[in-house]
Amino acid sequence: MEELSSRYRPQDVEDKWRQHWEKNNLFHAVANPKKKPYSVVIPPPNVTGILHMGHALNNTLQDILIRYKRMKGFETLWMPGTDHAGIATQNVVEKQLAKEGKTRHDVSRKNFLERLWAWKKQYGDTIIHQLKKLGSSCDWQRTRFTMDDGYSKAVKTVFVKLYEKGLIYRGKYIINWCPRCHTALSDEEAEHQDHEGALYYIRYPLKDNPKETIIVATTRPETMLGDTAVAVNPKDKRYKKLIGKTIVLPLMEREIQIISDEFVDPAFGTGAVKVTPAHDPNDFEMGKRHNLEFINIFGPDAVLNENTKEFNGLDRFKGRETVIKKLKNLGLLEKIEKHSHAVGHCYRCDTIVEPYLSKQWFVKMAPLAKPALEVVKKGDIKFYPDRWTKVYLNWMENIRDWCISRQIWWGHRIPVWYCKSCGEEKFIVSQEEPKNCPHCNGKDLSQDEDVLDTWFSSWLWPFATLGWPDEEKDVKYFYPTSALFTAPEIIFFWVARMIMAGLEFQKNIPFTDVYLHGTVRDAKGRKMSKSLGNAIDPLEIIEEYGADALRFSLIMNSGQDLFISKEKFEIGRNFANKIWNASRLIFMNITEVDGKTLYKEFEQLDKKKLSLAEKWILSRLQTTIKKVGEAIEKYRFSEAENLIYDFIWKNFCDWYLEIAKNELKEKNAQVVTLYVLEQTLRMIHPFLPFLSEEIWQKIDAENGSIVTQPWPQYQKELVSQKIETELDQIIGLISALRNTRAQWRIANSAKIDCILQSSEEGVLKNLEKDKDMICALARVENITVQKKTVKPKEMAAGIAEKVKFYIPLEGIIDIAKERKRIDEHLDSLKASCQNLSERLENKDFLKKAPEQIVSKEKMRLKEMKEKIQELKKTLKDLS
Repeated sequence: MEELSSRYRPQDVEDKWRQHWEKNNLFHAVANPKKKPYSVVIPPPNVTGILHMGHALNNTLQDILIRYKRMKGFETLWMPGTDHAGIATQNVVEKQLAKEGKTRHDVSRKNFLERLWAWKKQYGDTIIHQLKKLGSSCDWQRTRFTMDDGYSKAVKTVFVKLYEKGLIYRGKYIINWCPRCHTALSDEEAEHQDHEGALYYIRYPLKDNPKETIIVATTRPETMLGDTAVAVNPKDKRYKKLIGKTIVLPLMEREIQIISDEFVDPAFGTGAVKVTPAHDPNDFEMGKRHNLEFINIFGPDAVLNENTKEFNGLDRFKGRETVIKKLKNLGLLEKIEKHSHAVGHCYRCDTIVEPYLSKQWFVKMAPLAKPALEVVKKGDIKFYPDRWTKVYLNWMENIRDWCISRQIWWGHRIPVWYCKSCGEEKFIVSQEEPKNCPHCNGKDLSQDEDVLDTWFSSWLWPFATLGWPDEEKDVKYFYPTSALFTAPEIIFFWVARMIMAGLEFQKNIPFTDVYLHGTVRDAKGRKMSKSLGNAIDPLEIIEEYGADALRFSLIMNSGQDLFISKEKFEIGRNFANKIWNASRLIFMNITEVDGKTLYKEFEQLDKKKLSLAEKWILSRLQTTIKKVGEAIEKYRFSEAENLIYDFIWKNFCDWYLEIAKNELKEKNAQVVTLYVLEQTLRMIHPFLPFLSEEIWQKIDAENGSIVTQPWPQYQKELVSQKIETELDQIIGLISALRNTRAQWRIANSAKIDCILQSSEEGVLKNLEKDKDMICALARVENITVQKKTVKPKEMAAGIAEKVKFYIPLEGIIDIAKERKRIDEHLDSLKASCQNLSERLENKDFLKKAPEQIVSKEKMRLKEMKEKIQELKKTLKDLS
């Protein structure tokens, strides 16, 4: 057979096979009624995106499943694409303009969008190329973009359908406003962070007796400039006599009333709260209940406006300082207390959001959420791990309407037009631009300036990517998709909304399984980020270790969360090297069989005449194939990798090849060994696609690509628990004998004898039969197998499962010298053990030392005590 090079170099292999796969359309899927479909949609990365470890993990998980299902015979579609990422992409180009001393308003909407499209053309596919480098086996011919023409039509269709059904409306409500991005945000986009703020207690004087005041507590004193009432709970006896009285609002000299509302919590602050209906969502509702005035005190940049008199033009935080200073001077600031509270931040730029009264477009979510709740409760959609089911249900049961309009220019412009003659209230909702007004026949129409929330296009991803609403063939075949892989943080942004959209527009769930993977963290448990400087660039890892090493190491270390350091990628690199070197050894010894005839010759083998090791490796291979397949089906990817790792490294390389290397001149051994390697390469292909393809091609290049080969078929007739147990016992014995030699420092060249004892006849029979193998691998000259034995003096003893063994040491080592060495080691260990015990009993140390250090020291003490017992036993053996 063609030999492999002495060293595996992934850089020589990976680009070659990636190009080969793509050139030959090996990942392309078509609607095929003869095959069962299996489809997955990629969570579309932002066009601004650069591959990070989260992407690498997410896409490796998807690729493992997709390659596995492809090999299982499904018509497998992995739909790729990118998201236009409204705010994020607009920010990139706005920063470019800022360097020129301009804003988007200086260049016109048309020119700004032209610059955005030019940027997208130049940089938008960067992450797609990087995903290809990772080995992602997407159907790249189908790559979609959430603003391509067909997709845009789907977005408009959905908007119009929802509007016609009464589920989209326009209204003036309190929304989350980002003063930096100058746009509304949905509740999910306003991420709450804990802040160490303050609670300000302010005196509000009564009109009829200015010396009498009511004290309110607030975290945002600047908003008092927009107050239109003070509220108390009607059951709060402290304020009963004040309900209905008039207050003169400090600094503004505006008369406002004290009202009663059950929403007020008597236990918060003083039990009296200021009411600012235009700048707080709870106050907004209270304002509607009591017909209060709504006074907007901020501009879109969170600067105080003309409604605030002398404070006009001040930034909100400078305004806060000025308000507090003025209240102090007037003697109206009672006190300031420290107060921790959660504050909303823009998910894109991290600016503190402002509750803002604004006219926006909304989707009524309750009617859409009801069926989406039911399908999860019934188990039609399952979450992995299951704990996320409760999180999903809780959010859906408390869902609020979704603000879908954004005051930016990059995105799907809202398909609504206004007639200049009829005014804003008589708008036209249409997929196509209307030629005239249906109300007055006027032609002076203008489109709504806002665009739709990015997620309004993303929630259609499972079916819009398949050609809906124009093309139905792929939708009928590939929808619903099979599984979704994503991160828990977008379960509300994306997962829940896709379920709602699928049920509304396809009358079916969008997927059956949702796999939510963990977060990639550094070795200290911190989330990887540029700001912390702890991010590891996956492209650097690919360059240094190879994509397969990156993929394998990520999955091997995965769990609820991944704790990664650069050194951990050596696991994947070393494993790839192990497979390469084992394959190279096999190819160098294969002379009588090749890939073309391998399966035929394996079928013709008389399996009963195979050696113990050959039967054992074939049985272990079948067991592993079965368990790996089951683990993948249950989304237990780390478990699957560990099974593969143990089989290849421990079973195949460390034991089978060592036992079989002297037998590889025989044809039976060559057939079995090459067959096991070929089946193993298929089994590892979803995990290590490049390496498996490179080696497999040396075996069977004329049969296409390993990508299109079937998954190894489980052959129950090759499984023998009896055979596995027999050789496992021999391996355990050989390992114990080797460890004993090392413990007693017996030279490799020294010839030793060994007495083996067992009370079980079956074990004795196997030991007698396998004596030659034990002698060869444990470097033993003579073996005596006995049911009962007299222990020799000055011997090393040990137990390997059901076998006791004794090695006479006389003449092999210097007994007196060894006793002295062990005694000295014992004394040293006892002293160290005593010191460490005292340290761990020291209350001061336990109080000051980090928990991980204390835990480490306790483990060290345990190991010391175990070593002391082991040395005492060794001395006893010498007696």
